[in-house]
Amino acid sequence: MKFVTVLLFTWVGFVLSDDVVHYDGYKVYQIFPKTVAESDLLNKYQENGKFDFWSRPSILGAPVDLMVTPTAQASFEKDMKSSGLNYTLLINNVEEKIQEENKRLKLAATVEEGEVTFTEYMRHDEVNAYLRRLAQDYPDVVQVEQIGQSYEGRDILLIRISSGGSNKPTIFADATIHAREWIAGSMALYIINQLVENPENSAVYQDIDWVLVPIANPDGYEYTHTDERLWRKTRSKGTICYGTDPNRNFDFKWMVAGASDWQCSDVYAGYSAFSEPETRALRDYLLKYKDDIKLYLAIHSYGRYLIFPWGYTSDLPDDNDLLVSVAERVNSAIVAVGGVSYAIGTSTNVLGLAAGCSDDYAKGGAGINLSYCVELPGGGDAGFNPPASSILEIVVETWEGFKAYQEYIQETFVDS
Repeated sequence: MKFVTVLLFTWVGFVLSDDVVHYDGYKVYQIFPKTVAESDLLNKYQENGKFDFWSRPSILGAPVDLMVTPTAQASFEKDMKSSGLNYTLLINNVEEKIQEENKRLKLAATVEEGEVTFTEYMRHDEVNAYLRRLAQDYPDVVQVEQIGQSYEGRDILLIRISSGGSNKPTIFADATIHAREWIAGSMALYIINQLVENPENSAVYQDIDWVLVPIANPDGYEYTHTDERLWRKTRSKGTICYGTDPNRNFDFKWMVAGASDWQCSDVYAGYSAFSEPETRALRDYLLKYKDDIKLYLAIHSYGRYLIFPWGYTSDLPDDNDLLVSVAERVNSAIVAVGGVSYAIGTSTNVLGLAAGCSDDYAKGGAGINLSYCVELPGGGDAGFNPPASSILEIVVETWEGFKAYQEYIQETFVDS
């Protein structure tokens, strides 16, 4: 049965307009639900466009970060107090944080063409220039392929890192399918950088190929830099609003739950499955190489979650124990180097219903049994993403988790 989420929509910037969007007076609250009833109370706000969950209700006691429009703040605070739900004010004015970020970006050093940085968030053209430079400098290891173009005509590039040969076990990862999740792209770039430019990691791709798409939603990603910092969707033009949530647009249980058929919704699933050129590009590659791809990783932010299918139902997959075991191994590797522990479980049971997601499609549609969504740490009181000064710390510790994924694939598909 089709499930439709109807939202009372008030966010500015989603209608067909080219105006820069501002967030004056928008506040971010951090709430600490300790009971199922308190978590259910928060969940009701997910169907109201005045509320934007930066991290969703999940494990009891874990903080939930929620941005609230100025018009809804008084009633929201009243609801919290009357229910006895503890909260703190994380960000008093979101626009001030965005302006602080913009000022810092204007003062930041320019990234030289073809280079990479982990002290700044890179733009789409800079990322593509880096990938192309690696292909030129390391032709025996790196291949770069354009797997499609975005709605607005930007190249979607994929990089394959390999010691050579064909039909090898492959790890596939994509990042920044949600436009505002800048740290996800930085994580993908760090994996690429460590594999290609750090000789100490040559063994990590000796028997296993790595394939990565650092910017899977280039139009939306650029739009977050130029017009609307918290934009999430693609930039395809609808009849009243722009964009589709690409992570609700995959054709596996599409529109079954946790998605909307209303164009202006943040979780609008599109007028049909795979309506977006960005999701079709990923689909075509996954289907072409599904026999080689042994692990699919969707890199997102934020919240510190290692989650896996299913997102359309609370039922557990048949191989739930294996998926949990591998995730625990990854989490242990991150914790061992000082990282904070990740929550582990299926998408629905950790974060709530969300059908049409890429990890569900990879497992249920393409038949890639090991499929995960890695939700990286968030920005705290600095805004949606961690400040640029925190990029390196996050990607370095999380790289240990990605190496743990590789070790499992090595043991299972190469050494066995």
